[in-house]
Amino acid sequence: MKIKVYLLLVLLVGMQQLIAQTTPSQKIDEFFKQKADGFDIAYDNKDVKTYNSLLSEYLVLHENLPTNEKKERSYELSNIYYNLSCIYSLLDNKISAINSLKKAIDAGYNNYGHVQLDTDLDNIRKEKEFIVLNNKLKLTGDYLFILKKANKYNLSDSRPLPKFNYQSSDNPNLMALRKGFNLDSIAGQGNDVLKILNLLQWVHNLIPHDGNHDNPEVKNALSMINVCKKDDRGLNCRGLALVLNECYLAMGIKSRIVTCYPKDILKIDPDCHVINSVYSESLKKWLWIDPTFNAFVMNENGEMLSIEEVRERLINDKILILNPNANWNNKQTQTKEGYLKNYMAKNLYMLESPATSEYNMETHREGKTISYIKLLPLDYDNQKPDKVESDGKITVYKTNNPKVFWGN
Repeated sequence: MKIKVYLLLVLLVGMQQLIAQTTPSQKIDEFFKQKADGFDIAYDNKDVKTYNSLLSEYLVLHENLPTNEKKERSYELSNIYYNLSCIYSLLDNKISAINSLKKAIDAGYNNYGHVQLDTDLDNIRKEKEFIVLNNKLKLTGDYLFILKKANKYNLSDSRPLPKFNYQSSDNPNLMALRKGFNLDSIAGQGNDVLKILNLLQWVHNLIPHDGNHDNPEVKNALSMINVCKKDDRGLNCRGLALVLNECYLAMGIKSRIVTCYPKDILKIDPDCHVINSVYSESLKKWLWIDPTFNAFVMNENGEMLSIEEVRERLINDKILILNPNANWNNKQTQTKEGYLKNYMAKNLYMLESPATSEYNMETHREGKTISYIKLLPLDYDNQKPDKVESDGKITVYKTNNPKVFWGN
């Protein structure tokens, strides 16, 4: 099954051409702008000669990239080789198909789930060499398998950590946010769970998700909402979680953002996902709330679950129910298999939260410091040092104790 080998960011090439000195990366962007359709046509026609010719052109440009950019753009090369493997497989050229698949994996291709379902590879699926490659890919790309190996923590870990704190709703900035966007009306008159869900729906509909761009420099809800409206833009998952987090705090509801990280064995996956952990006083528990996908998760009894509970249920193959209106930008419906068992299984390996949840907490200013607490499974290799400091501004404390991480 053909997969895209370039990003829409190549549309920036027109601006880049104004720069007299064209960089190797810009040359590749221009190459894809001119030749991407050629790859697609060659794939559709199973034209290996044309496809390989385009690949040769790309390799010349790729070799001129600095080492760090080769790593950043590894998805391009790996996807090109993967599509080539599909063409060869469809043509029943098994040796070339397997060789191309190996090159794709060596270049960083890591989508184990896609390989299992891709009918283009059916002609090579029973070959011994394919089985070896598939088993290798499982170790780095079967995210549920990797998560299940990360099921052990240390409940006796007593390393010193800062305590989690939540800013009071009587903070003047939070009061201005509550009044400025009439959050009481948006939250409604129901119980706290209904208020939590109404605010989730509001932020999801108000600001589109845009994962291709950074968030504004000023990262508080008042500012980011106004910038998005003024510039007709969206926010990435972190920006959306920050906005929703402040809305909850403004309404007197305890909330913190949680950054969900993959294990990233190959050191090629820059992706993570940021959601909210929100406390319901009526339920006496924390809840999984994701503004990017308008998502929350339930058990078989319809009871809403926490991030900790969802992770445990994924590991133990217990029933999980995703709310039926979970979606991306009101365009793409999310499924339990895609959202939970693939995407979030990848990103629930380790978790991190700021120690203090407050207004404007991630906006940089001179002299400002911020502390985070990261929960690591015992399976993770990089356990030490106990805390990591960055430029005197950010300190990340590590723990293996989920009771400490989730218990505040």
